[in-house]
Amino acid sequence: MKKLIAVLLSALMLMSMFAGCVADEPAGPGKNPYNLKTVKEGYLTVITSPDYAPYEFYALDKDGNPSLAGFDMALAQYIADYLGLTLEVVPMDFNGIMGEMAAGTADLAIAGLSPDPEREDSMDFSDMYYEGKQAFITTKANASKFTDLASTNKAEYEIAAQTGTIQNELAAQYSPNAQLVNLVKATDIIAELMSGKIDGAYVEWDVAAAYSVNYPDLHIVCEVPYDAEGNVIGVKKGNTDLLKYVNEALNKCVDEGTFAQYVAKALEQAAGDNYQGMLGPDGKPTEAPDEK
Repeated sequence: MKKLIAVLLSALMLMSMFAGCVADEPAGPGKNPYNLKTVKEGYLTVITSPDYAPYEFYALDKDGNPSLAGFDMALAQYIADYLGLTLEVVPMDFNGIMGEMAAGTADLAIAGLSPDPEREDSMDFSDMYYEGKQAFITTKANASKFTDLASTNKAEYEIAAQTGTIQNELAAQYSPNAQLVNLVKATDIIAELMSGKIDGAYVEWDVAAAYSVNYPDLHIVCEVPYDAEGNVIGVKKGNTDLLKYVNEALNKCVDEGTFAQYVAKALEQAAGDNYQGMLGPDGKPTEAPDEK
């Protein structure tokens, strides 16, 4: 746990330089007009996994400098402004989010979360704000192998999903006889798929669509049935006041049409120069950015 806290603090320092949707310069605490209890007085600490365009990723400027982008990140800023708090975003791999929320080290988790009942021990759920769906993907070269979900369930296939996600559960459900591969980041899945190291993967539909812009050889085979389709915000367990006002902000953002604008902008940015993954100690991408 001490190691996790150290990583969290380091990430916070890093994000003071590269805040994207948050302020470019370090800001002081917000006025907190609702007297909300947060993990850091006057701040809204949000954890996310920036390898999930169009939800959260790094948009690159003409010089290759990254800034956080995506409709989840725009929504995080909207909620912070509504609550009168200063937004601090902490990026991490997705499989670390559950542990951090269970430990109470963040106020919100905004990372394309589905309301999986198994996650309720770690966090409370906001109202649903985006109706996503799931997909099975492969490459165009492998398209003839996969025509539906039943065709994925063969022992000779290596099928991937992101660790700690509902896609991992879907892989176990629909492809139990295949060789299931757990990968930490969505970027890892795409890289392994494009290099031929895996045969197919389960991912969120809009994420697959975003990647297919920069990877024209990626092929979406079919939609994957899932009962709890849609996304929620994870709220620190037991913080009922924060949950109440997060839902107020969330519903206002959706009802007034602002969130739809965030989605449109995120889709546009995801089709441009972007980087999906963690930044290095110098605040730069640790791998070459996606190329069209």
